[in-house]
Amino acid sequence: MSYVIAIDGPSGVGKSSVARAVGQRIGFLNVDSGALYRIMTWQCLLHQVDTSCPEAVAEFSESVEIECVPEAGQISYRVNGISPGNAIRTPEINRAASPVATVKEVRERITGWLKALTRFGNLIVEGRDITTAVFPDSPARFYLDASAEARAQRRQLEEVQKGIANQSMEDVKNSLLARDQIDSTRQHAPLRKADGVYLIDSTQLTLAEVIEIVVEALPAAWREKRQ
Repeated sequence: MSYVIAIDGPSGVGKSSVARAVGQRIGFLNVDSGALYRIMTWQCLLHQVDTSCPEAVAEFSESVEIECVPEAGQISYRVNGISPGNAIRTPEINRAASPVATVKEVRERITGWLKALTRFGNLIVEGRDITTAVFPDSPARFYLDASAEARAQRRQLEEVQKGIANQSMEDVKNSLLARDQIDSTRQHAPLRKADGVYLIDSTQLTLAEVIEIVVEALPAAWREKRQ
């Protein structure tokens, strides 16, 4: 049986950084669920699908095949043998990803892919509905949060480091808040703090501090599973 650490939270809160670090520390494969929605969005835009039309997105999504490959401590994704890289991290993808992610058929398909990843072993999965819809029975569920200002600073720094920064801090903040609104009010699997999850407000915490909180909150047997 595979163990699954589930992490939810809004954009820019540091879920990816925390998941990568914790996964490396205890030998769990890191799974970025948001990348699957971004890839679906990327494919919609490449094929000129109207992302504001749920019916069009739902129909097109059935044709998208994403290969999931465990490598270097994480699950990597490929479409037609190609890794999307930073092509799915642009402001254009950011704007279109939330509407795509509200489509029921898209969520159902991606949830199925995520659940099937347990075949590869122990996972640490981060996203927006992991603790509520994908792995709601995991004994290790966390909800990361932070102020909008802190999240905007982190997201802009991330974009600068990747060489894709072309927005002001205020624009980044507004984009995050707009996505929060869409994600938390969508009909299917909305972003929310589930009952019983471990809430971590990282506004005043360093990455190292958040990582330590997560690791210490895990079942003892899980912490001992090191590579």
